[in-house]
Amino acid sequence: MAQAAVAQGLDSLAGAGAHQAALAKLEALEEELDAALDRRKSNGVLRRAIKVWRRGEIARAGQLALQATEVDPTNAQAFHVLALALEKMGHQHKALVTFEKAFQLDPNDPDLLLNLGLTAWNMQMREQAQTMFRQFIAANPASPLGYNNLGMVQCELGDPATAIETLRNAIYRMPTESMLWNSLATVLAESSRADESLQFYHEAVRLDPQSSRPYHNLGYAYSHLGMLEDALAAYDGALERVTDPGERVEGLHSRSICLVGMGRLEEGWREYEIRRDPYFRAYVNQMVKAPYWKGENLDGKRVLVIGEQGLGDEFMFANAIPDLIRAVGANGRVQIAVDPRLVSLFQRSFPSAEVGSYDDRKLINRDGDKELRFIPWAIARGEPDYQVLMGSLLQYFRNRLTDFPKQAFLVPDAARVASCKRQLEALGGGPFVGICWRSMMMTGKRGKYYSALDEWGPILKTPGVTFINVQYGDCAGELARAEEIHGVKIHSLEGLDLKQDIEGAAALSAGLDLVISAPTAAAAAAGSVGTETWFLTAGRTWPQLGTEEFPWYRATKVLSPQKFGDWTSLMPNVAQRLVDFAKT
Repeated sequence: MAQAAVAQGLDSLAGAGAHQAALAKLEALEEELDAALDRRKSNGVLRRAIKVWRRGEIARAGQLALQATEVDPTNAQAFHVLALALEKMGHQHKALVTFEKAFQLDPNDPDLLLNLGLTAWNMQMREQAQTMFRQFIAANPASPLGYNNLGMVQCELGDPATAIETLRNAIYRMPTESMLWNSLATVLAESSRADESLQFYHEAVRLDPQSSRPYHNLGYAYSHLGMLEDALAAYDGALERVTDPGERVEGLHSRSICLVGMGRLEEGWREYEIRRDPYFRAYVNQMVKAPYWKGENLDGKRVLVIGEQGLGDEFMFANAIPDLIRAVGANGRVQIAVDPRLVSLFQRSFPSAEVGSYDDRKLINRDGDKELRFIPWAIARGEPDYQVLMGSLLQYFRNRLTDFPKQAFLVPDAARVASCKRQLEALGGGPFVGICWRSMMMTGKRGKYYSALDEWGPILKTPGVTFINVQYGDCAGELARAEEIHGVKIHSLEGLDLKQDIEGAAALSAGLDLVISAPTAAAAAAGSVGTETWFLTAGRTWPQLGTEEFPWYRATKVLSPQKFGDWTSLMPNVAQRLVDFAKT
């Protein structure tokens, strides 16, 4: 028995051991089968997500991709598509985290590195994007995408020389890749070398004649060079070839701006309405239910006009508000929603209107809107009869140059104007000339439009002129450096915050004899209150409307160099004009 017992025991143990191993294998097999089943189900949902994506239903595609990740939490491709949808809808941080999750699941997919880099780039994390693109190049050295994106982000990091080298080396290796020629041209154009960029854009077009992007960028370069007929032809070429809905909208917007810049106002303003398309990159969803005004009779109606696109454009587009007020008549009502800093100035200027601010929130609704604008005060008594963006007034009231009244249309506070004049007189004799040399938004792309104060020497040394700072934002260091380099004092009015106190900035501008400025909100404020304003531009700009001035304002000149961004040649010419002005 003992033997039998032992045998039984051994058999029992052996049998138990064999059964356990078999069961473990079966369980593993079942898990594999379950996992395979989950993956098949997940991929099925994912295919549906991709199908609706191709129909342009990005939010629905994201929902389906999320379902796919819930069915199979190890499906890297599902996370990849979910991240793409999140990015497209504006959820940049969530997209970044989701791309990282996909990469953890599938570290051998170099496309994830590329998309991680692109998302980081969109979030202004340029150093991190540069790292991702380098890793992509290491993993996939035969693809032009990594070199292309690396070069462009290097340009945005303020290192165009390195960007040019990156792209040029890539072109040596892959000379038939159109995108590399296109990007090299773009780096040159963004470095104020638009004239040199043309041959590279043309090569990009030659290599890929069916691609829309080189045509669009070629139009952009021609625009900077003031060659607007050529620019229009290039934009038309892009629109003939474009397939992406977002790129089509951008192309139509660029074309409209080109038409306006050529002075073809009626056609240009009509096409300018494309900015109201949800695919437009700067689209804002106005949280107002009232129908959009499209030229209907307004007598006796309540109309909400909404500022747009930034402080400078709100100043400029306000040129047409008096026409709107006349259109609603004595029994109508105009409501004006503007930047909070403009409310009191606009209320004084348009006393019959009701003026308030808008409230912007970075929210995403189910349709994927990137920015929502709330105007609760305007609908507190019910929806207005119509709503309209301020720039949309132009197609009804400003179709010809003769429609621009060439007069002041904003009214600064008289007491503050008097106070500013007293402070100016305490500085000594005039004429008092305000100067503003740049925007506050000085990214790599925008920097080419503005001069450095260091380059203003010929102007600042004009005898008999007292210079006043109207540059908003922190510029104390630049002012001190200018005084040291040029030996000229640029005065700032004590206690005046030119960025936040727009009433004060407008009053100061009204008290000056002249403002010389880059095309910024400071110049728009000065022009709006009727002060003579000289716009220093790097090249021809669309608000000139095909003229040598800014027709929006009472008295303006546009001074620009023959070669785009050649400030060195421009400044002595401006200085001579200022000498003549000071003598009058």
